[in-house]
Amino acid sequence: MKKSNSFFKKAERTCLFLIILIGVLSPILTVSSKSILSKSNIELERIKKKVEKQESINESLEMQVNELASLSNIQGVAKDYGLSYNNENIILIK
Repeated sequence: MKKSNSFFKKAERTCLFLIILIGVLSPILTVSSKSILSKSNIELERIKKKVEKQESINESLEMQVNELASLSNIQGVAKDYGLSYNNENIILIK
């Protein structure tokens, strides 16, 4: 009988230890996971701002390309280099 009594005491101690361990670790794990999530969200926002800034720069550069590729600008540059528009030299290929 002594063996069964000491077994239950040992099992009770083990269960109590596990319950306390879970009770202590649960809030710690919750806080650490929230912290990791918060850091990830901050990094995500930083990257989003960086992407928005780059998209703005790309739009600006695209506008500059369109402006430089406009017909009036091309004609101005051609005139500066002494080139002229000759409609007779244009050949249409179908």
